[in-house]
Amino acid sequence: MQVTSSVRKPLVTGGKTTHDVTEDICRQVEGKPTKTWMLAMAISLGFLAVGCYTLFYTLWDGIGMWGLNKTIGWAWDITNFVWWVGIGHAGTLISAILLLFRQKWRMSINRAAEAMTIFAVICAACFPMIHMGRLWLGFYWALPLPNTFGSLWVNFNSPLLWDVFAISTYFSVSLVFWYIGLIPDFATIRDRATNKISKAVYSALSFGWDGAAKTWARYESVALILAGLATPLVLSVHTIVSFDFATSVIPGWHTTIFPPYFVAGAIFSGFAMVLTLLLITRKVYKLEDYITINHIELMNIIVMVTGSIVGVAYITELFIAWYSGVEYEQYAFLNRATGPYAWAYWSMMTCNVISPQLFWFKKIRTSLVATFVLSIVVNIGMWFERFVIIVTSLHRDYLPSSWAMFTPTFYDVGDYLLTFGLFFTCFFLFAKFFPVINMAEVKSIIKSDSLKEK
Repeated sequence: MQVTSSVRKPLVTGGKTTHDVTEDICRQVEGKPTKTWMLAMAISLGFLAVGCYTLFYTLWDGIGMWGLNKTIGWAWDITNFVWWVGIGHAGTLISAILLLFRQKWRMSINRAAEAMTIFAVICAACFPMIHMGRLWLGFYWALPLPNTFGSLWVNFNSPLLWDVFAISTYFSVSLVFWYIGLIPDFATIRDRATNKISKAVYSALSFGWDGAAKTWARYESVALILAGLATPLVLSVHTIVSFDFATSVIPGWHTTIFPPYFVAGAIFSGFAMVLTLLLITRKVYKLEDYITINHIELMNIIVMVTGSIVGVAYITELFIAWYSGVEYEQYAFLNRATGPYAWAYWSMMTCNVISPQLFWFKKIRTSLVATFVLSIVVNIGMWFERFVIIVTSLHRDYLPSSWAMFTPTFYDVGDYLLTFGLFFTCFFLFAKFFPVINMAEVKSIIKSDSLKEK
């Protein structure tokens, strides 16, 4: 069995059989919603309701309701967009890249991570759409339309248009990859269903899965093909998002290190969010035998490594600004560290560079409480990173007469809460009506282990 630790550890504990896996996972889908689930859903819907209120007034009155001004045209909206896109990276990486490398430890966590990817990308897409203002009057201009309306084609030289193609492709492939993996488990739930409506719904969702050897062979072939397609997308999507900044001439943005730096940061924040969600799911659904300390430790190692890469990127940025001899670049980074937004810069450095280094200690790396707290700290830090890159690079430009400060309004905060409500509402619905653990793959681990013991 392939694991990254030097000592072979069981990926499923508790002496579980394949029948136990089916019972443990299916009971979450078949049972009635628990009080904990209903309370969590109520809170999530509350955030969604507040967000819908602020979204309505943002669309009705325009994005002047935000705290933007003539100097700072991008702020919380694009910060949140890049942050959500980054969170959406871990799911496809866990599913696709680790599948290609035959890492079996991914099998208990890939389903929830893939779902997180889908919902995070949907949340990310909200902000460019809202930023268009009255989007119903012109959102379709982002598409490569012919000159039917007597207008020009879209500007294919713009990285903003590249975002449209990259994110829509990433979302499409990730959605298909996620759904293909669900089909065998839908068939299991279909065969167990006693309610006619449930049986009909899961029969439709399972696409007539029969479990034959030829069906499994085709399933595995499709999974490998999709993994091969998704792997370059993991690297390309956040690379293209970084081009929104790197192709400009604004000091603090105009840097060639952004593509790899953004990709590492995306994996860093994505794995942190996966840890946050899986630790809650593990506790609420009593899945300790499937999402083990070994899984948590391996994910913490990835967080530690990618956090170190992000830290090196920060230091490289500072060095290049000094080495370039360009006074505007030097001032942009000096202003980040000592200017009016220094609190955001040092929050970013503390959360993203210092906190992941605690995972060098095995006691912290295997502590559920420490992991949960640090996973949240990392995502706070990654939000501050995007805020620092965007706002502090804009608020003081070449002309001191145009310097300005950004202060978020109630509508900035409310639109951010909208995406939180949307994300967690979708995730809670997924956790209730879909199997959160990939039963088919976990059963394959158990069967493989039992054959090795014989």
